[in-house]
Amino acid sequence: MTIEATLFTTLKTLVANRVYPDVAPVGTVRPYLTYQQVGGAAVNFLDPTVPSKKRFRFQVNVWGDTRSQVAALAIQVEDALRAVTALQTTVEGAPIASYEPETNLRGSVQDFSFIL
Repeated sequence: MTIEATLFTTLKTLVANRVYPDVAPVGTVRPYLTYQQVGGAAVNFLDPTVPSKKRFRFQVNVWGDTRSQVAALAIQVEDALRAVTALQTTVEGAPIASYEPETNLRGSVQDFSFIL
């Protein structure tokens, strides 16, 4: 299973399958989640061995109508990702609040690292 498929499977029940790579379609019912890969530290060995696992860093964005809705959902996202043993999740920092004045969306941005 790909990292993207694992993220979707892990998070879909929190928002009735409204989990999207990069951006959500226009008119998506709120709340919803988006994610994008934002790097990750490579696994390297001194010899030419190819690692059996890779490190990924993803940003997960929570979007909703109210700050309290978004904050509560951000906690659920973090807890859900930590619970997936196969991901070996590292939380890279606390959620950062955001606001999109053109759409009146409240948001939360948080980075996670995974080994898969």
